[in-house]
Amino acid sequence: MVLGIAWAAVVPMGSQASPAIEDPAERMRKTELENGLTVLTLEDRSTPVVSFQMWVKVGSKDEARFTGLAHLFEHMMFKGSKSIEPEEHARLVQARGGRINAFTSRDVTVYFEDVTAESLPLVIELEAERVANLDISEKTLASERQVVLEERRLRTEDSPEGQAFEAIAALAWRSNTYRRPVIGWREDVEKATVQACRDFFQAYYVPNNIVIAVVGDFDTDETLEQIERSFGRLEPADEIPRNPNRLSDQRGERRSTVHFDLRAPVLAVAWHAPAAGHPDAAALDVASQILSAGRSSRLYRSLVYEAQQALYAEGGYWELNEAGLFYAFAGVRPGASIERVERLFYSVIERIQTQGVSAQEVAKAKRQLEVDLVNGLVTTHALASRIARDTVTFGRVRPLSERLEAIQSVTPEDVQRVIQTYLTPDQRSVVRVIAPPPDGPSAPEAGE
Repeated sequence: MVLGIAWAAVVPMGSQASPAIEDPAERMRKTELENGLTVLTLEDRSTPVVSFQMWVKVGSKDEARFTGLAHLFEHMMFKGSKSIEPEEHARLVQARGGRINAFTSRDVTVYFEDVTAESLPLVIELEAERVANLDISEKTLASERQVVLEERRLRTEDSPEGQAFEAIAALAWRSNTYRRPVIGWREDVEKATVQACRDFFQAYYVPNNIVIAVVGDFDTDETLEQIERSFGRLEPADEIPRNPNRLSDQRGERRSTVHFDLRAPVLAVAWHAPAAGHPDAAALDVASQILSAGRSSRLYRSLVYEAQQALYAEGGYWELNEAGLFYAFAGVRPGASIERVERLFYSVIERIQTQGVSAQEVAKAKRQLEVDLVNGLVTTHALASRIARDTVTFGRVRPLSERLEAIQSVTPEDVQRVIQTYLTPDQRSVVRVIAPPPDGPSAPEAGE
């Protein structure tokens, strides 16, 4: 299935003139039903395809007694409801050539179907049915609990990089619910009760906590009428519970060691950075491109090519709704010293802090970011994700011109300033994943 959307010609990236790009999001229509459901609709007739996305404003940051519930529901939503048998939802969509999936983050849980136009009415009915009548039973929970525990084993417990990522989030966000892994701590997933799941679902899967985005080949008025019929009967919540998610001051470097049976140790370093939408976001994006994005980045060149002490080095600026991290990882070559890798790591950062970056590096990084941004217009799915994500995060869809201008305005001095401001030793958290001492006990999993 080909998903596409057209845009006007683009002037060369990185020029001072504003790119002559038609922003399809300008044609978006926003509708709010009486029960608080937000619906974003954007017609595009270039292909007979529609992306339907349901963004539920709940993630791992919202969990209370048991971690992992938000992610559990990503799985349980496919296990049937009052009128639909387990896995039937996905089968009906796939039998019509559609694509269906879901994902969970610390801020949101998202369900989507990319289908041909004639299947959109079915998709709307299926989504409304599982929100209204999901089967939350002992049988369903037991089945999906095992799936999630196996996923956790593969992605985290048996992976040195997964261990490092989980540990660095727990260390940096020590007093914030962002510290929790989206997949949950093993003990919580094992012990979560059916009643806890039902309470969680009833609290967050309510119309005034959901944003629906529909982009592609459809009729807006007809689709809104069907969404009203299907979702309009859902009762809104009087109040949606939120954790008081505040960051405490970090007044010195934090360090943690994770013991893992490996030959190539992993170094992870993170610094506190602003939440999504901060004025420094564009400069931090450019800085992350220069420092740690790809094989031409400074960290990769220094650690992998020149010193030949690392197998890889990568990172980025991670923006969430209420906080952010600037992070980087390095895989240490077998036989190399993790202490030396860490010293080289900091020397690369300190060089930028004292000597700055070149205009050529900034121009290249900006071109990469601009291309990535414009690629967000290429498919109906990407466009639906963009308008939904912005609405959930900012309450509005940021114009493409605004985002391009923010990137284009970044200077070498801005990059040096944000590296000096945010990447300081006192704001640094460091995790080393190393082999356990000979004949010694393994350390418990970080964060538990």
